[in-house]
This record gives sequence, structure tokens and C-alpha cells, in this order.
Amino acid sequence: MPDLTIFTAPKPFTNPHINIIQRNAIRSWVEMGSRVEVLLIGREEGLAEAAAEFGVRHLPDVSTNEQGTPLVSSIFELARQNSVSPLLVYVNADILLFPEFLDTALQLKDTTEKFLAVGQRWDLDLRQGLAFHAGWEHALRDQVQANARLHPASGSDYFLFPRACFTDIPAFAIGRAGWDNWMIFEARRRRWPVVDATSDLVVVHQDHDYGHLPGGQPHYRLPETNVNIRLAGGRRALFSLQDAGYQLSSGKLRPIPRRGKKFWREVETFPLVSLRSTALAELTYAIFHPLKAWGEWRGRLAYKLKSLIPRENS
Repeated sequence: MPDLTIFTAPKPFTNPHINIIQRNAIRSWVEMGSRVEVLLIGREEGLAEAAAEFGVRHLPDVSTNEQGTPLVSSIFELARQNSVSPLLVYVNADILLFPEFLDTALQLKDTTEKFLAVGQRWDLDLRQGLAFHAGWEHALRDQVQANARLHPASGSDYFLFPRACFTDIPAFAIGRAGWDNWMIFEARRRRWPVVDATSDLVVVHQDHDYGHLPGGQPHYRLPETNVNIRLAGGRRALFSLQDAGYQLSSGKLRPIPRRGKKFWREVETFPLVSLRSTALAELTYAIFHPLKAWGEWRGRLAYKLKSLIPRENS
């Protein structure tokens, strides 16, 4: 029985560069061996062929929204229904993993019953397929040390958790902003340890443009992102890696000290995480970020006034 199931919803393989980096990523996962199962989810062009080439399972029957974008809820449910491993991890299809990912995941499982492990990525510009010969991971690590850049702690490209967690997920659109932030918020709300594994897990993001998205726009500018934010419960529920409560370092799980900015962030989010009060969360946000809060409220008011104009003219 596999110890870990890696699942993802790749982009179409039609763009030559996307084709290269997704094949690189999937191959790095397959190289972990039989203790890891890989699931490719969706109906994107070239996906079935890639699954057959790498000898992994393809699950095409994913639910989508009106725009045809796969839903996160359906992706996670398909992965759960079609796996038996104690651990699941959603990984973006452009992320390279090193073989030690599995051992680190199992260490976490032995440490705590329920958790969410996330972490920063290293951004690397790769334009060709990787050669997965013996020792490939050492050559890649050298490239990371020489040329990669540590991405800011704004989100995560992988979400590792026991299969008992995240059984009820809103109908987020995959590949749009908001749902990844909600994962961290939801774990905090349920009092599962949120673990920042950046120190122990090196994950590599292969740089790419946004040509696969409508109009070539970044995902956070698309209308579906606004829907995701609403489903998440609003902007106050958009947590980041800075909201992790624990850090994995040298295989040991340690609480992150609550001092300085960390302390005040905990104070700011206490009404939402512990009291589950959106109104109080808006109040504390306004206290801590008055200019940003004013900008948000002004934008909301302008939107509501604009929506009333057609009614007045009718």
C-alpha cells in the first residue's frame, strides 16, 4: 500500500514550455518509487497521454464551474476516493519534489494525528527537460543553490495532510487565488497544527508565464478569484504561511515563538480563528490596518452605488 498519494490538476500540455515543466514535475514524483502514488486529475488536452507515459492514474471525471475550470472540492474528493494511503498531498503541476519529501511526510504523520504542512518554494527558470539519471537530485540541488530565488511567504504550492482532514471544501476554482489561503485558515480554525516545512522541504517551482489563463492575466486578477474569496469567507480568511503555528526544522516540530509581528498577527486574527466572528475580525483588521481597511470599504461602497444606478434609471 502506498504511504503517500500525490495528486494534481495539470494545465493543458499544448504549450511547449508548460509541457516540459509539467513532465519534469511528474517525473520527479514518480522517481520516489512504489511507496508514492500519483494521480493526474482533469480532462485537459494531453493529460491522458502523459498519465499513460508515466504509468500513473488518470481521473478525468472532475466537476467544473460555468467557465469550465475544475473545482478544488471535486479534485480533493476524487483523490480521496481513489487512494488508500494515510497521507495526501496536493501539489501544483509545475513543482519539482526531491526524494526526501516522502520521509519528511512520514515523520510528520508520526508526530501529530492531524496537520497541514505547507512551505515556501524556490523559483527556478528551467527551459528544458531534466535528465533523470542516477543522482539527478544532486544536480538539481546545485542548480537551485546557484540560480533559484526563495519565493515570498505569501502562499504555498503544496498541501500535505492526513486523509482524515479537509473532507469538506467549498467549490473553489483551481488555479485562481484564494483557495490556498483558505486551506491555512481552515486548518487554524479547526486547531490542526499548521506546519511551515520550508526549512526541511525544498520544493522547486519552474517559472512560467500566464499565457494559459484567459487574456494572459495573472490568476489573482480573474473574476473567478473574486468568487473564491467570497467562498472562503472574505478577505479576512486569506491566511498565508506567516499564519503557521509550527515550524519543521531538522525533522523536529517546534512551535513558532509568538513575539513581535507574530504576536500582533495572532491578536489580529484571534476573533476569526477562535471566536469565529467575522464582524470582530473586520474591526481588528481596521485597527491594525486603518488605511487598507478604508480602501476596502470605499471600494465596496463604490461597487454597491454603481450597482444601484441601472435600477434608478429603469
